[in-house]
Amino acid sequence: MRAVMLMFDTLSRGFLSNFGNEWIKTPNFERLRQKTITFENFYGGSMPCMPARRELHTGRYNFMHRMWGQLEPFDHSIFDVLQKNGVYCHLVTDHSHYFEDGGATYHNRYSTWEGFRGQEGDRWKLGKSSGETNPLNKKGVSFDQHLANRTKQVEEKDMSSVITIQAGLDFLEAYKDEDNWFLQIECFDPHEPFYVPEIYRELYNENLNENPYFWPKYGKVTDDISEEDLNELQQEYAALISMCDAHLGRVLDFLEENNMWDDTLIIVNTDHGFLLGEHDWLGKNLPPMYEEVIHLPFFMNIPNKSLEGNKCDVLSQTIDIPATLLDYFGIENNLDMDGKSLLPVLDGKETELHDCIIFGTYGGHVSIYDGRYVYMRASVHPDNGPNVIQTLNYNLMRGFLNKQQLDNMILKPGNRFTNQFPYTEIEVSTFIDSYSIGHLLFDLKNDPNQEHVLEDDQIENEMIQKLIKVMNKIEVPEAEYEWLGLKKYL
Repeated sequence: MRAVMLMFDTLSRGFLSNFGNEWIKTPNFERLRQKTITFENFYGGSMPCMPARRELHTGRYNFMHRMWGQLEPFDHSIFDVLQKNGVYCHLVTDHSHYFEDGGATYHNRYSTWEGFRGQEGDRWKLGKSSGETNPLNKKGVSFDQHLANRTKQVEEKDMSSVITIQAGLDFLEAYKDEDNWFLQIECFDPHEPFYVPEIYRELYNENLNENPYFWPKYGKVTDDISEEDLNELQQEYAALISMCDAHLGRVLDFLEENNMWDDTLIIVNTDHGFLLGEHDWLGKNLPPMYEEVIHLPFFMNIPNKSLEGNKCDVLSQTIDIPATLLDYFGIENNLDMDGKSLLPVLDGKETELHDCIIFGTYGGHVSIYDGRYVYMRASVHPDNGPNVIQTLNYNLMRGFLNKQQLDNMILKPGNRFTNQFPYTEIEVSTFIDSYSIGHLLFDLKNDPNQEHVLEDDQIENEMIQKLIKVMNKIEVPEAEYEWLGLKKYL
């Protein structure tokens, strides 16, 4: 048995023609409609990048226990389990966060891996690009580093996501006749910055801006950003998606030419979407997890399985992928996961996986969705605290926790989240202000675009009780109940 997971970063569902976008040009994503099962109600969980990848390894929520960080010593990784059961696991990626302080334990869980440099602010090349840039773009060391990296990525063939796709194709060519392997092709694109060859930009704008708005600062849309600016930003994002679509087509062509649809599990997915002016926000970390960020495109081909219309409406999440992989390879799942295998749904043995799901970013709104209502719970304290993490790793994305934080850490006995390993609880602060936004309740059945906040005390109380039930099950830190103001409901 073989499996291929082609994963893009920051692929917004609303920017694919599959889901009704009439101006985007994504013909190869359209091909997935015929070749795979589209999961219409698939959601992210722990946000953003590395927390989502921790879910891919563990099948567990983590955003209320730890912010961005490494895979922990107490975490189980399904890629270790797959290898112990004779499945070779290979990763090809240009996601540079794997190789930084906050991600350095993930890629080592695979049998082998290849990493390609140059995305975003990857500390890679010396140099700089001359000329002024659009004043609306992000500033800082990562932006300067991106300009330096660009000097080595002048042509499309030099771009790291293109090289990543080729490395995946090289693996497939070498092992297409072998059995018992898993391949993860993971592209950082279409994550910002939206740097893309002119041929794709010309698909959306014949009057190209030489200094485009291509890398937004996260936060509220400010007065100096016009509707024209947002349109330009969306066009740059669309152009990068079209480049991703073109190279997705190369993978699809290979699968068809070698009849791999008939005997290979194929997954095409992403970690999260992005806000490009919707709800007056830019980015993904600071705002509540609106549909544009958390409702994800997810496509899967299971050999010899199909559904009417090639669609599955079951509520599902990133946490379900690990259990699905173990199930597909026929490996008994002895891990305590929050996720469940998707295969029984496709077999008709199950009609529901989750009655509720949760999602969020550490320190931000904690959201719960029951298939109709989504409730986003904010901090009830102006300082958006207290915040603690449960960890045995003391790193941030880049760098480490400071001495004061470590001086005050508390050693605690193990719990369900740490698989009974003892751990340290550490006070931290959050850069997210959910308090100023407040609690939000939406009826996605009648308001799928989340344009109207619902005022209904009864429904809110019901959603609070559902949230507490999940929090109790996954054993979140006591501080979570405090800063969310939930102790009075216990």
